[in-house]
Parts: sequence; structure tokens; C-alpha cells
Amino acid sequence: MARVIGPQRGAIEGARQAAEALGYHVHVVREPVTGEARLAAAQHVEQVAAVAGTLGRPLCVISSGETTVTVTGQGKGGRNQEFAFAMAKSLGRLGTGAMGASIGTDGIDGPTDAAGALAGPDTFDRARAAGIASPDSYLDNNDTYHFFERLGDLIRTGPTSTNVGDLQVVLLAG
Repeated sequence: MARVIGPQRGAIEGARQAAEALGYHVHVVREPVTGEARLAAAQHVEQVAAVAGTLGRPLCVISSGETTVTVTGQGKGGRNQEFAFAMAKSLGRLGTGAMGASIGTDGIDGPTDAAGALAGPDTFDRARAAGIASPDSYLDNNDTYHFFERLGDLIRTGPTSTNVGDLQVVLLAG
């Protein structure tokens, strides 16, 4: 028997309250984030860009939902790590003060010990500086875990024993 003890909106509300307590203006995206992770991330950044110009800064945009990954490679990773990787490719259009994350509320993303990953407009510059010559090869091989591990940008919470979906957070500096 399964019992719902906390809805997805509870996770969003907790994130909203935490962001407001830190002084952020908050916008919650009501439509769930779905689809192929690497495509949904670019669409998500477009959606953030559309609302960012109308809201105060610093801004926190919170969304939820679960994307999918079509595995074609032999690497290690999960939908949140692929979402963060793909988001990093688009975050630059939001300015240098943008950061994004995608996190599984259960603390597990795919077959990894990470809940997700952080990304920013400088993610690929930092990767090159760390000696990662071809970042896209990590995405092509579904190996975003090792990409973000080398950068120190994995989010590790440990298992939470609660799964109410994934959260995506984009922060825009003031």
C-alpha cells in the first residue's frame, strides 16, 4: 500500500519559502517540466528568460516535474544531471549572474549517489580549464555524472526516502 505524505507542491513551497527568506523575488512555474531532459532544459531557460524581464532581482525561478533520458551511451548519470548540463548551454542568455540546478527530491538521480547538479554560464569554461577537452562527449555518452564530478558540481543529499518529483531552480543575481 502506498500513501501520499507530501505532495510535490509541498517541495515547491518549501523551496519558495527558503528563497524568500534569503531575499529572492520568487516566481513559480506552474506547468510541469517534462520531455527529453536535454531538450526540456533549453525550453525551460527560454521560459525563465521570458518572465525574468518582468520580475525584480535577485530572482529565483522554481519549477518541478520529471524529464526523461534516452540512453544511447555507456556513461553514468541521470535526468537531473543531463538537464543541468543542457541548461548550462543556455544560461548565458540570462547573464553572468545566472545559476541553475535540477534535483531529485528522493536524493537519487539515475544510478548515482547524486541528487542532481549545479550549472552556470561558466560551466563549460570551467570544464576546459579543468582539462575537459570535449564536454559534449559526456552528454553524448550519457556520462554527465563524471562531467559534473570533475567540476565538483554534483548535488549530493543522500537518499531522502521521499519522492515528490524533481525540482529545477534558476537564480538570477541582482
